[in-house]
Amino acid sequence: MTAVYTASATATGDGRGGHTRSSDGVLDLDLAVPKEMGGPGGALTNPEQLFAAGYAACFHSALKIVASKQNIQLTDTAITVDVGIGPNGNGSFGLTITIEAELPSVDEATGNALLEAAHQVCPYSNATRGNVDVKLALA
Repeated sequence: MTAVYTASATATGDGRGGHTRSSDGVLDLDLAVPKEMGGPGGALTNPEQLFAAGYAACFHSALKIVASKQNIQLTDTAITVDVGIGPNGNGSFGLTITIEAELPSVDEATGNALLEAAHQVCPYSNATRGNVDVKLALA
């Protein structure tokens, strides 16, 4: 594969409780460990939120592409991605992902078929396939 775009970001400080900045400076954020993981939480983001936001945007684009190729009109759509983190039973940590789609303009069967098709197209889905448990659901 030849990349047509490469994003670059650097984390400094205390990792999950440090700072991250994209190479172009558009993303420039302090991070905090969530309270549920023993950190201070608060009004700062964390890696799981950033991953969920990126995955949601990417999956939404993939969904619109597959619907367009099938001449299906989508209106008022939204994708919510939940990213969970926890011990994986092997002494390290793993992720769980749930993708929930709001597709009010299509019936349930069409919605489920579009979700499955988008899951095959989305680069985030392709990157996680076989490594992370990803659940697809209609809202």
